[in-house]
Amino acid sequence: MRVPLSWLREYVDLPETETGRDVQAKLVSVGLEVETVEQTGAGLKGPLVVGQVLTIEELEGFKKPIRFCTVDVGTANGTGEPQEIVCGARNFSVGDKVVVVLPGAVLPGDFAIAARKTYGKTSHGMICSTDELGMGDDGTHGIIVLPPEYEPGTDAIELLELVDEVLDIAVTPDRGYCLSMRGVARETATAYGLPLRDPALLDVPPPNAHGYPVKVSDPIGCGNFTARTVTGLRPEARSPIWMQRRLQKAGMRTVSLAVDITNYVMLELGQPLHAYDRTRVQGAIGVRRAQQGEKLTTLDGAKRVLDAQDLVITDDRGPIGLAGVMGGADTEIADHAEDTGTTEVVVEAAHFDAISIARTARRHKLSSEASKRFERGVDPQAAAAAAQRTVDLLVLLAGGTAEAGVTEITAPSAPRTIAMPANHPDRVAGVDYGRETVVRRLQQVGCDVYGQDELIVTAPSWRPDLAEPNDLAEEVIRLEGYENLPSTLPTPPSGRGLTDRQRLHRRVGRALAGAGYVEALSYPFIGDAVLDQLGLEKDDARRRTVTLVNPLSDEEPALRTTLLPGLLGALRRNDGRGSHDLALFETGLVFRPTGEETKAVRLPVDRRPTDEEIAGLDAALPRQPRRAAVVLAGAREQAGWWGRGRPATWADAVEAARTIAGEAGVELTVRADRHAPWHPGRCAALYVTVAGEETLLGHAGELHPRVVKELHLPERTCAMEVELDVLERAVDGALQAPRISTFPVATQDVALVVSTETAADTVEEALREGAGELLESLRLFDVFTGEQIGEGNKSLAYALRFRAPDRTLTVEEATAARDAAVALAAERTGAVLRGA
Repeated sequence: MRVPLSWLREYVDLPETETGRDVQAKLVSVGLEVETVEQTGAGLKGPLVVGQVLTIEELEGFKKPIRFCTVDVGTANGTGEPQEIVCGARNFSVGDKVVVVLPGAVLPGDFAIAARKTYGKTSHGMICSTDELGMGDDGTHGIIVLPPEYEPGTDAIELLELVDEVLDIAVTPDRGYCLSMRGVARETATAYGLPLRDPALLDVPPPNAHGYPVKVSDPIGCGNFTARTVTGLRPEARSPIWMQRRLQKAGMRTVSLAVDITNYVMLELGQPLHAYDRTRVQGAIGVRRAQQGEKLTTLDGAKRVLDAQDLVITDDRGPIGLAGVMGGADTEIADHAEDTGTTEVVVEAAHFDAISIARTARRHKLSSEASKRFERGVDPQAAAAAAQRTVDLLVLLAGGTAEAGVTEITAPSAPRTIAMPANHPDRVAGVDYGRETVVRRLQQVGCDVYGQDELIVTAPSWRPDLAEPNDLAEEVIRLEGYENLPSTLPTPPSGRGLTDRQRLHRRVGRALAGAGYVEALSYPFIGDAVLDQLGLEKDDARRRTVTLVNPLSDEEPALRTTLLPGLLGALRRNDGRGSHDLALFETGLVFRPTGEETKAVRLPVDRRPTDEEIAGLDAALPRQPRRAAVVLAGAREQAGWWGRGRPATWADAVEAARTIAGEAGVELTVRADRHAPWHPGRCAALYVTVAGEETLLGHAGELHPRVVKELHLPERTCAMEVELDVLERAVDGALQAPRISTFPVATQDVALVVSTETAADTVEEALREGAGELLESLRLFDVFTGEQIGEGNKSLAYALRFRAPDRTLTVEEATAARDAAVALAAERTGAVLRGA
């Protein structure tokens, strides 16, 4: 909400010395978020005056039309002679009144005006447009043409109210009444302790049987409908400058007098209005729910198919407007013109249900100034005053005549009363305010308060957010000042800290960061398209997703079942922006429905849910395991003076999984596998032992070339994804620190020839078991194939490290352990010692 300070002063007698910054500080202190204070006309310096165009000479021979004008500026130029000005605009004629800036003046943006020669003539000043004066776009993109009643030489700075301050207020959903000058003025008056001149206090005639016929078929959706009729409007009448300027400062464009008046009253009182051209309305005006599939062309020119839940305004033909959102094109007010302009209008001031309007606006993706106010709550008792204010302005400015008929249809309603102990705000804030302060503050916001120890509070009609004692306590606390609340830091209970699960998750993140990975957090939403691009089969469990009722994007309506889409999207964006050597990781929840979830029940809000209700809600949730994933592309080790570097490979993805498992103190078993979206020949299944059984932890490897192409990823992109919940179950007791032996290590190397079909981890498992307790570590350091070892064979070279905790091993002991390892590998896999 943009609030011009000059307009605000009309309702509150602020001290003359108060600036916009001062008012901002006061409004912030009572809970309004004033984002900025804009200085309009900053740096503007006259002379800037009204001028009358006397002559126009069209200059020939230039690429664009140029006009040489003489303009009467009165005595503002010191001579009284016509001012000669060169101008390229075409939207004014001889006799028009325009705004002229003379030499010596300075326009916004520190633009100094001086006489200068241009297009073969000397221009002594400039004829101004709204943009050049910092007034914003008025829709004409041309010179300002003023009404004829202003005399040449009149000060245009004062006439156009160019120097002002505008407060830009971010209005929260519960403070919808502040989307009006009336609401902001009320808060300003409260903050300063000054009286308020309420613009809604008008003499309104009572309803009678002579008003325009209206039928409300849905009193729940429309609780109040006021209609007034004004005839005899002058079609050529234009909005006065003061109204245009106030609308412009508030961020709205001028359209026509009738429309400008409805917008002006909406900004003033907070009540959206609509004016219908009475000659275009056929029969009685109605309010009802739309029929499914009905069509309506709104004022923006869009043809809309209506939903059965939409509230519509109708006449005998059908819908003529979306209630509370936007009017229809069939009854639009015509632009001012003496022969075709609107001369009779029906003014609508109604109160619509906030939820209905909000749903309609979102359903049609049509947010308007009216819907923004209705969905936050509009004062239901302001409709009659707003209609009267509109009628008064139409009569005053357009020469119309208000018909005696007044239509007002109101659904019966009772005022909202709230019972509250007088000391409730004291207990909420921890401050002793006292009953007198509580009553005074509640009365300042418009409440009627009765009672002593137990207060009976009647909330004002413009505050639908006041519904319970805590709401009233908040009003007292904010007006007394949040800054006056005592600040006490809570004392944490002793003996508590991170759980083992939390410690594991943090260690995993630190370990991956230490290994050179950068954490990337992505949105937990996916669509079927990315699952297709990953090459997942139709029966893949990752295709069973949880679909959101109201997704942020129609292209990603489901919750993720894997971390890879988000991470690969981050990798693609970074690669596209010039970062080609990438190593990213993420830890987070995925959502894996089992099909056994129950339907969620709506929990009560007036009491704490029972344990059974909470358990029922939990049963409706899908399984949400926590996972960790990494993606790699480009160089894993950079080239430099120290060496050639190397690219990231599937082995780095597997090593990332080993790093994670190492943080949990768990041994990882790696086996070849085929699992989308990885390359069939470069995919590893990762296993850990849980309760004595080997359990799948995740997968790692190089992505399938087809997936890389579909997702537009760098070549040879690698990825790994594991389930941290499985890793947590694999932890056997407390993590044991490694023992550091003081005795030397004995190293033995062996090269075994096996069939190419034999997996290296099978050979490794046999070697480890055969070597016994003296084996400290085992590492594969070479794989060789060639004619020397025969077709269909490969050579696996291992480095075995032996060490005893209590003595130095002899050569014989180390050799015996190595031979035992080789023997068991030969027995299980058919391995032959190379060279034997």
